[in-house]
Amino acid sequence: QVQLVESGGGLVQPGGSLRLSCAASGSIVSINGMGWYRQAPGKQRELVASITSSSRTNYADSVKGRFTISRDNAKNTVYLQMNSLKPEDTAVYYCNAEVIYYSSSGSRRLSGLWGQGTQVTVSS
Repeated sequence: QVQLVESGGGLVQPGGSLRLSCAASGSIVSINGMGWYRQAPGKQRELVASITSSSRTNYADSVKGRFTISRDNAKNTVYLQMNSLKPEDTAVYYCNAEVIYYSSSGSRRLSGLWGQGTQVTVSS
């Protein structure tokens, strides 16, 4: 079973920082694109940042200059460093990854996976 497990959320004051991590585990062959999304109450899930297998990055305009996405391919992990946090960054953050893995039959499969979500709350 292949899964994504997130960590690093919490409560932080405005202007503070948090670092989210998302580790993929299981019979992984390789991971293509990875990304972070967020969903605030009453709003649709939106892309925050993404990173390709060659580490090319893309950011939502609302987080440019404040957030940094990175990945460690040896650890099958993607990170999101969040600085200068604002109350409007409050949301549940989800990681997403396109994973190539070995199924129970031994064949290779490609799936888009989601983490369970981690709450980030920015409040004084």
